[in-house]
Amino acid sequence: MGEFAGLGEVGGKRVLVRSDLNVPLNGATITDDGRIRASVPTIQALAEAGARVVVTAHLGRPKGEPDPAYSLAPVAARLGELLGQEVAFATDTVGSSAQETVAALEDGQVAVLENVRFNAGETSKDEGERGAFADQLAALADAFVSDGFGVVHRKQASVYDVAERLPHAMGGLVAAEVDVLRRLTVQPERPYVVVLGGSKVSDKLGVIDNLLGKADKLLIGGGMMFTFLAAEGHEVGKSLLEEDQLEVCRDYLRRAHESGVELILPTDIVVDTEFPAGERTPAPFVVPSSEIPSDTLGLDIGPDSAAIYAKALADARTVFWNGPMGVFEVDAFAAGTRAVAAALTQVSANGGLTVVGGGDSAAAVRTLGFDEAAFGHISTGGGASLEYLEGKELPGITVLEKG
Repeated sequence: MGEFAGLGEVGGKRVLVRSDLNVPLNGATITDDGRIRASVPTIQALAEAGARVVVTAHLGRPKGEPDPAYSLAPVAARLGELLGQEVAFATDTVGSSAQETVAALEDGQVAVLENVRFNAGETSKDEGERGAFADQLAALADAFVSDGFGVVHRKQASVYDVAERLPHAMGGLVAAEVDVLRRLTVQPERPYVVVLGGSKVSDKLGVIDNLLGKADKLLIGGGMMFTFLAAEGHEVGKSLLEEDQLEVCRDYLRRAHESGVELILPTDIVVDTEFPAGERTPAPFVVPSSEIPSDTLGLDIGPDSAAIYAKALADARTVFWNGPMGVFEVDAFAAGTRAVAAALTQVSANGGLTVVGGGDSAAAVRTLGFDEAAFGHISTGGGASLEYLEGKELPGITVLEKG
């Protein structure tokens, strides 16, 4: 383990690792530790190679100043449990606590710095301000390993500028993510099916645009399906609707038809008169997608749609899924997302590549009790995955590849 991704011997060196530890918290309780677990292999490999590992990461969106609600202290404690060793915690990012904590590290030990976004320089659009903060971060280390895939689409100090200041390498997590995304974009094995959900069409414009020329089938669910249904001329009641995207959706439907891409919309919808539902009647009910009552809102794809989507996925060799089919956190509206996840596990079992594109889709897989190992790859970065599939350059990857 003396070599690490082109950095040479790391034993005895202070290695700054940019991880993605941006986990959901309820107070100080971590409700989903998936990203922490995903960060462990690279940190462990460096520690076992004798590096003095200094982990930097963000949590939430503090306003460039300390905010106890976004402290990484609980995350550092959980990381220590997963590593099976004590993890030191610095109460600031580049101040006296960070300097003393890093100075006290011995070979093979790990420290976590406080939330990098407690410093305005991290996300500053001013190159000078960001660079000055990157100088302070870089001064804590001898080398840099980029392993936070969820932030590589951001030109931020701990992602981009530090890599320009230190010998650097991709961590195992980022390398695996990039490898999988290349398999989705460079000669994917066919049939290639893309499943898109989530609330808004506007969040997925670029990826739909790019994939209309690459995928064989595009399955649409989640809140965004109602803008497509409205674009076809259907009533969508009180469902989520982006009026300003109707023409865009009509254009996508036309382009899909002309290019031979199957763009599949739900045939039935689970609706309710309000959300959250509460204790009342009538219970949620299913209607054809062309007959959504005006006083209801759609909250999941219906059972017929779930069966159609599962069938559309059955012979796939490559699948990318981003965004749940409905409000999966509520059991009454989880069946569509569960059906898609189950269909993906079958594709994996048949030797196909299945990629769950981070964010809510990854949370759904865990919430609904699926074995993560049943999927080919669960991405840790929803936004970064989407931008890659849009064909955009990811600054945090480009800077590593510059050498």
